[in-house]
Amino acid sequence: MVMKQITFDEHHHQLTNINIWTADSEWLVYDLRPSGASFTSLTVERVNVASGQTETIWQAQDGAHVGVVTASPDLPPRYVCIHGPEHPDAGWTYDFHHRRGVIIRQGRAENLDACDITPPFTPGALRGGSHVHVFSPDGSRLSFTYNDHVMHERDTREDLRNVGVAVPLRAVCPPKQHPREYDGSHFCVLVSQTTSSPRPGSDEINRAYEEGWTGQTGYLRADGQRQRWALAFIGDTLSEKGEKVPEVFIVDLPEEMADYALAGGRPLEGTESQLPAPPKGVQQRRLTFTHSRAFPGLAQTPRHWLRSAPDGSAIAFLMKDEHGVVQLWTISPNGGEPRQVSQVNSDIQSAFSWHPAGTAVALIQDNSVMLCHVANGEMQRLTARTLEAPLADAVVCSPDGRKVAYLRNVNGWQQIFTADTGR
Repeated sequence: MVMKQITFDEHHHQLTNINIWTADSEWLVYDLRPSGASFTSLTVERVNVASGQTETIWQAQDGAHVGVVTASPDLPPRYVCIHGPEHPDAGWTYDFHHRRGVIIRQGRAENLDACDITPPFTPGALRGGSHVHVFSPDGSRLSFTYNDHVMHERDTREDLRNVGVAVPLRAVCPPKQHPREYDGSHFCVLVSQTTSSPRPGSDEINRAYEEGWTGQTGYLRADGQRQRWALAFIGDTLSEKGEKVPEVFIVDLPEEMADYALAGGRPLEGTESQLPAPPKGVQQRRLTFTHSRAFPGLAQTPRHWLRSAPDGSAIAFLMKDEHGVVQLWTISPNGGEPRQVSQVNSDIQSAFSWHPAGTAVALIQDNSVMLCHVANGEMQRLTARTLEAPLADAVVCSPDGRKVAYLRNVNGWQQIFTADTGR
């Protein structure tokens, strides 16, 4: 077992749960938030895993903060992160609905999503805050989660978390009628549909989140045709009794870039009383139906994101077994019965990522970094068991498959480590 501490300075280092390696597997990107729940990092940075050399990717100015940085899957790397508002004041502070994505390349930052909060709204612009921006496996587009300023001002209960996609169709430049409006380089749309009052026992959801791109090149539909673009996400349904039950959903996305600009039954840009709506023909499908299980719904602890096998054949998630132990499960993007992969006696303790070979998933269990082999559920220990478990936030395989990056507390500071996979 070969593990290596990568960072040593007296800062908390925070890794995102995916896309934290540059494509050459040489650098890891991170921010300096003291915890996932705070947003006070002034910089996003990168560290060379061989030399330990660190570099600042971007430094925020004018009272803004940055964090949750991910890298593109190509070279030279592009980086994307959450950027808080500059010159925050009593009327506009950092919040779920007051933030944006910025793409950083060669030391320059550009807004990803445009903001237009004054009616009439602009198709392709958002009206609030985007977060956890993740490049698609080919680097051409990005997914994100979203909260809406317009609905938040109207009724906070109507500001529902949703999943969106940013495509490089064209720059979006709304008329600036409010000091907090700005342009964006990408055309952004929401692709999930939520309602503040889902019918108990139905497929309706009031929250869409923790999304993941499906397959390196999509997935094979039941009819044998390839669905090139799809996002899986968690959607919160209500049981017959009205209790929250998180389930797996998927949304198939247009192949043609221009089709993202085609409105469906409701305006892409939303209205004063409605959230932005998905493009024409974009319809979410529910994949899991767990309401009648002993422990219904996906595991809510640890926080995790849906992650697809590289070939798109399986979407992995965490759910309790009939004994109440959190296990790794998969389901086909075409639906059917979920498959229990792991058979462990104590909970899986973290978010996870697929090894690029598609045969194993890296995660934390029994206070160790493990590879869970998908064929038989066998657990391969990559780090010795420690008294304190590695942190649950991120366990991410390198693009070359040789290393896993994760976080540990060392003398009160969150530090970045890697473990060798032996593969």
